[in-house]
Amino acid sequence: MRKDVRILLVGEPKVGKTSLIMSLVSEEFPQVVPYRAEEITIPADVTPERVPTHIVDYSEAEQTDEQLSSEISKANVICIVYAVNNKESIEKVTSHWIPLINDNTDKDSRVPVILVGNKSDLVEHSSMETILPIMNQYTEIETCVECSAKNLKNISELFYYAQKAVLHPTGPLYCPEEKQMKPACIKALTRIFKVSDLDNDGILNDNELNFFQRTCFNAPLASQALEDVKNVDNEVNSGWISMVTRLNALDT
Repeated sequence: MRKDVRILLVGEPKVGKTSLIMSLVSEEFPQVVPYRAEEITIPADVTPERVPTHIVDYSEAEQTDEQLSSEISKANVICIVYAVNNKESIEKVTSHWIPLINDNTDKDSRVPVILVGNKSDLVEHSSMETILPIMNQYTEIETCVECSAKNLKNISELFYYAQKAVLHPTGPLYCPEEKQMKPACIKALTRIFKVSDLDNDGILNDNELNFFQRTCFNAPLASQALEDVKNVDNEVNSGWISMVTRLNALDT
């Protein structure tokens, strides 16, 4: 696992990049917002993943293009912030920011991108209808989070998702172009299911799921969590154990 995570916030002026950072740190909306927040480091013991996290702000008014390029190249994950009430800032996501990021990052080393729709308190509608086609077009986009620096809505979640995109990347597991898991991931999951299937009946019962949970996380699944696992898979597969059968078939 990485020793630290570096998160860079970019976006058009006045979309609320600095306010998001200051709201996270102070847990209240700032009355006075500078052009740019100083780089901050969140200690490991207060982050969900127990990894020091550096949050870097960008300001067009205070930084040069060369400084921006340098920050992009150093970032582990980049948050492109737009304002949900500003159509132009959404358009700039694809016309400016994603091309700029791609031009300043190693093509062989994919840098995850998080889209951040700030100022959700100013509108009654969601921007997701516009954003989903963008997410489908660019595989480097991990997720989109709509939030409000003013109301503190989804602020901590935003930075958690950014941290998670670095520490638990989907790239080694899933091929977005082919829309399927990679062979090594299929092989690993098949092995995990076979090891967890203690009675070798081709399915995982409640006890075997809890065995897997305790082995990995040193804690059993709560009863409700166990039901949630089953319900989610039932919705997708109409039979919550069917994935095991499919994985075994792929492995043979």
